[in-house]
Amino acid sequence: MSKYYYLIAGLPNIAFEDSKLPYTVSGFKEELGNYLSRADRQWLNVFTLKFDNENLLEQMQHPGYEPDARGRFTYEELKLLLTGIRNGKEEETPFKNRNKHFPPYFETFAHSFLAEEEKTDSPVFPWEDRLSALYYAHAMKSKNDFVAGWFELNLNIKNILIALTCRKYKLDKSACIVGENETARKIRTSNARDFDLGDSLEYLPAVLRIAEENDLLQRERKIDLLKWEWLEETTLWKTFDIENVLVYLLKLEILERWTTLDKETGEQSFRQLVGAMKKSSGSALEEFKRNNKK
Repeated sequence: MSKYYYLIAGLPNIAFEDSKLPYTVSGFKEELGNYLSRADRQWLNVFTLKFDNENLLEQMQHPGYEPDARGRFTYEELKLLLTGIRNGKEEETPFKNRNKHFPPYFETFAHSFLAEEEKTDSPVFPWEDRLSALYYAHAMKSKNDFVAGWFELNLNIKNILIALTCRKYKLDKSACIVGENETARKIRTSNARDFDLGDSLEYLPAVLRIAEENDLLQRERKIDLLKWEWLEETTLWKTFDIENVLVYLLKLEILERWTTLDKETGEQSFRQLVGAMKKSSGSALEEFKRNNKK
């Protein structure tokens, strides 16, 4: 694995309270193109996939959309992939013999989406959640422990907060939890206050405290602070490795997000979350009724 002494030593210091960024996220990624080895670029690409996920879903639901330029794949590349899948000729897509491969879950998701495209019933789980579950599973299989750990942290925090919201609003949490790791399985089945996670997640008490925060914007900020502290602790002994480069990128993403986030958008996001969970729980109930008619 390569060492990045000059790159990391030259990066301006950033802190969680900063309101001005030394780089934009996209600008920093462009800068990394001059430094990272081919082997280490694969880890950077894992983080970029979240923008490609959004573009893939938009391509399938709203053809002709304006893609997020932060994604790795272009509009035309995604269009060619989906055209090949629709025609049963995905093996003929022009990316099979190039370095720019689509992750396997793209095709898995596209096949699932197209198989249900003609159905009138809404899917039990929103398509965004299905794609997120596939993305997290893909990232958590990473051979880089830091990359896998970061995505598991995010998945666990998301699922714990969703489960607590379901408990508060008397919703079916099993219809809302994303992913298939051990933490997700415990949250789905446990009725204990801590979902029987007290001995396995050291950050569980912090997440439970965050869930009690009534100010939605402050809640989001505390979640990001928890992630920021995890980033610093996890890479404490990897000063000049690729992990520290990725940490800097993730910190920039957190800071960039806060330059655009305000109380109104925070409350809107929360309302959308609760609405989506209610819809998901209702869909799951209807699905159960349909499958158990005598």
